[in-house]
Amino acid sequence: MKKVPGRWRTIKAHGTAVGLPSDDDMGNSEVGHNALGAGQVINQGASLVDKALETGTMFEGEGWKYVSGAFPDGTLHLIGLLSDGGVHSRTDQLYGLIKGAAARGAKKIRVHILTDGRDVPDGSSLNFIKDLEAVLADLKDCDAKIASGGGRMGVSMDRYEADWKIVERGWNAHVLGEAPNTFTDAYTAVKTLRKEGSEKPVSDQWLEPFVIVDDAGKPVGTIEDGDAVVIFNFRADRVIELSKALEYKDNFNYFDRKRWPNTRFAGVMQYDGDLKLPKMFLVPPPAISGTSGEIMAKNDLTTFVCSETQKFGHVTFFWNGNRSGYFNEKLETYVEIPSDNVPFNEAPNMKAREICEAGKEALRSGKYNQVRINFANPDMVGHTGDLKATVQTCSLVDKCVGELLEVVNQVNGRFLLTSDHGNADDMVQRHKKTLEPIIENGKAVPLTSHTLAPVPLAIGGSGLPEDVKLRDDLPEAGLGNVAATIFNLMGYEAPKHMQPSMI
Repeated sequence: MKKVPGRWRTIKAHGTAVGLPSDDDMGNSEVGHNALGAGQVINQGASLVDKALETGTMFEGEGWKYVSGAFPDGTLHLIGLLSDGGVHSRTDQLYGLIKGAAARGAKKIRVHILTDGRDVPDGSSLNFIKDLEAVLADLKDCDAKIASGGGRMGVSMDRYEADWKIVERGWNAHVLGEAPNTFTDAYTAVKTLRKEGSEKPVSDQWLEPFVIVDDAGKPVGTIEDGDAVVIFNFRADRVIELSKALEYKDNFNYFDRKRWPNTRFAGVMQYDGDLKLPKMFLVPPPAISGTSGEIMAKNDLTTFVCSETQKFGHVTFFWNGNRSGYFNEKLETYVEIPSDNVPFNEAPNMKAREICEAGKEALRSGKYNQVRINFANPDMVGHTGDLKATVQTCSLVDKCVGELLEVVNQVNGRFLLTSDHGNADDMVQRHKKTLEPIIENGKAVPLTSHTLAPVPLAIGGSGLPEDVKLRDDLPEAGLGNVAATIFNLMGYEAPKHMQPSMI
């Protein structure tokens, strides 16, 4: 890419710049694509849940009334990611939910935990379990226990229907009380499954499913008719499939559930507004209107969108303001390239080459006013902590981007290149004060989470006049400024409700 002064800068992709509670909160793919597509800074899931807990409104709405109807005789089951990473969930919110439920009449609570190791340091699951068990033990007049669990990448938290077996494993453990591993307490379960003390401990994110049993070997927390179930993740993508399994009695053929308990099921939020899934929720979702996709369709502008399964929903559902489907199917072409069902560092190229070729074909066709492409590799492979695989995948994506930009020049087009958050930019855990790598057993400890780093933004293309430059008076610009910038690059005035354009 030819470097032209004023056509490259960095922008914020975390914290308050993308609607999260504080600048200590890492950005993520959901909020990043919301901001990119909407051109606005929207109060996001974590902020909404924080406010609902702080004000008590979580315990006043129709969702809570529905859930609490199970309290006299049934069990309240809480399912989600046990983590303070702030990407999918936060432990302080879980504790607030547990304490609020116990104070409002819940007599029996069972927590089904999914260990992280991606958005927080690997191995931190043991400390989270200690903290959770302390909260549960402190409840008065409430029988509260951890009932089941497993690592997030192999249990329950699949997304975009990439691998329903992941959800099936979670269903068997959480609902049926069936798993290849049983223990009498969660701390021992995780410590054993991690193979603590071995040369290569198993990562939190890949722990096998487990069930907690009593002294007689009976599961302590199967989900039964009449119970209440709440998923406490605020982020949607990795709990939609589990929500379908819990919500839909009929027309569910993804795996054999063996039995379907008739429960009072709710999400802490509604995870899909178009599907109305779940029907009941504790905190209303953010209302995002006036997105760039909506405006494009209303003005008869054509769009081509492509990614692989792992990120397809990000450039469609999240980009369009948490909206499924098309604004206008005649104007929009969405292409999903199926992802492979293998650990990402074992096949780090993923579908970058196929996405690149689809993008080049779309550009050359001349059919589209806008071509929107997402490469999943640097994020998904970066999450594995495998430095060699991440270097390989970033090298390939760099090559693919270069090829796409060459075609943009060939068709006299204009481009904007950016990212939704940091990840592969830093692959080692660091001491907070010195930023020196954390070393254990002579090796740097891998970093598997997103980062707080800003992301690059570049504009260009042979069709862009030489005098078009990025503004230097928006030092706090973030992902919310991208949509207006794209409209300007296309030759249109940016909508007034969007964050200012950067050109």
